[in-house]
Amino acid sequence: MALIHIKIEGHDHVVEDGQTVLEAARACGYEIPSLCTFGKGECSRGSCRACLVEVKGARGLVASCVYPVNDGMEIIISSEKAVKARRASVELLLSTHTTDCKVCDKADFCELLHVAHITGAREGMFRGEVLEGTYDDLTPSIVRDSTKCILCGRCIERCKSAHGKGVLAFINRGFKTVVGPAGNVSLDESPCLMCGQCVNVCPTGALMAKSEVARVDEAISSGKHVIVQTAPAVRAALGECFGMPIGTPVTGKMVAALKHLGFSKVYDTDFGADLTIMEEANELVHRIQNNEPLPMITSCSPGWVNYCETYYPDLLPHLSSCKSPHQMQGAIMKTYYAEKHNIDPKDIFSVSVMPCTAKKYEKERPQMQRVGIKDVDAVITTRELADMIKRTGLVFPRLVEEEYDRDIMGDYTGAGVIFGVTGGVMEAALRTAYRVLEGKESDPVEFHQVRGLQGIKEATITMGGMDVNVAVASGMANAQVLLDQIRAGESKYHFIEIMCCPGGCVNGGGQPYVRHCFHLTDDPADVENYIQLRANALYSEDERQELRQSHNNPQIIELYDKFLGEPNSEIAHHLLHTTYAERKPFRIKAQATEE
Repeated sequence: MALIHIKIEGHDHVVEDGQTVLEAARACGYEIPSLCTFGKGECSRGSCRACLVEVKGARGLVASCVYPVNDGMEIIISSEKAVKARRASVELLLSTHTTDCKVCDKADFCELLHVAHITGAREGMFRGEVLEGTYDDLTPSIVRDSTKCILCGRCIERCKSAHGKGVLAFINRGFKTVVGPAGNVSLDESPCLMCGQCVNVCPTGALMAKSEVARVDEAISSGKHVIVQTAPAVRAALGECFGMPIGTPVTGKMVAALKHLGFSKVYDTDFGADLTIMEEANELVHRIQNNEPLPMITSCSPGWVNYCETYYPDLLPHLSSCKSPHQMQGAIMKTYYAEKHNIDPKDIFSVSVMPCTAKKYEKERPQMQRVGIKDVDAVITTRELADMIKRTGLVFPRLVEEEYDRDIMGDYTGAGVIFGVTGGVMEAALRTAYRVLEGKESDPVEFHQVRGLQGIKEATITMGGMDVNVAVASGMANAQVLLDQIRAGESKYHFIEIMCCPGGCVNGGGQPYVRHCFHLTDDPADVENYIQLRANALYSEDERQELRQSHNNPQIIELYDKFLGEPNSEIAHHLLHTTYAERKPFRIKAQATEE
């Protein structure tokens, strides 16, 4: 990239040609107020006008998030004209925004509030008619409140960039413009994947995960046997909610906090991940050996399953029939665990701490319950767990580390840990499939061919006397490429891993918010590379484990010996596998509640 010379606030700087003014200013250590995701313009391209600056020679002020730098440019951030214009822009945004900041769940992370403080914007400076709002809480996953929407378009752009879909869009024109699904219907009536990527980029409380903290509180206070399990990606991000560096693994402190909160048992979903691999790897081998539909595609990402059922129902036979790890573990809690502890399954309340809002939707599927008993009763996100910890007064970074409960389903392997990053499920499955087909362990144990954050990865692994072609995709826009190949009969793969969220679960819709303006103590490069840093935390924990292949988990072996028999047995299929059907999102015809 060519370098050019510019001036900012009268000082000379050398920056990369092709950058926007906002990007160049941040690279040089200046903070221009902005409502763009990381300042990269993932919005409706300069619509908010919060980042206006003066450029000598330009006609009027320019939106720094979209205006390109050029050699010799002189940029003035602090001119009276620019300061007043930025303040007025934010005051206009505040004029139609619900001002219930004290009770808004997004308050501590509201970017509008942050920018209002920086610009000195005042409430009530512009008064007039306010559009009637829509409050939609019909889905189990996401709540939409249009009275807090500032029409930045970030949710629209994220849905397009991640999934190639436009579930959300600008509706109507002028004063009546809103952001929502077509027809401004409930998200429950739309083809929304429930992944929460839109929630992650919303700068206000217009889009939020639907909280289940109150249900968990009630279960604990009622005296039920409340068991909690934590997904692998949670440990790689939870510390960020308490000011710890991005990608800090906090497994022991997290367990200590959960035990303080009053859960009867604290387990790791990695046990369920190991169980999933046992079922999935053997299912793959069975399909290869019996000429059943290939490629087989992983099924542990509920957002991806929603996508397939909605847009590619003809490919459902290619999905593994395995439930996701937390649903498998929930099923074991309500059967084998209940039997061993002599507890009525109805008295067990199963809680999953997940990086994912789609898991909230998944647990409500009829296929995820038996005789009226759900595998999982409540799903809380990483952010919700952080809220529960904060209200106790615990100083999270100072907690003394504790270990998970170890009985029945307390053991886990490194293979289960890496489930939280794109390529991790594939690598874990390959470690076990290699053992099944070769009769020996893979050496080295890692399959680096399927690692990395590329949208699509592919590899050929020789095992059992054959070349096994595999592929990995994250984000539905990337998955679509592989799915279209299958639909056209042109796929060369035996096994495909698909995760809904770009980068995998470490970037799930329930993970801590990552905002440049809230991480001024972090290296900006760390903020930009947060997905890789979280992934690194999982790979480092995998390396620290004594056991790194799912089939070597002693409690998994015992579970099959004493209860399940063998992978893909009749009882295993009854408890651990599921079915799929074409998804018709317009199943609930109730209109969103009008405020």
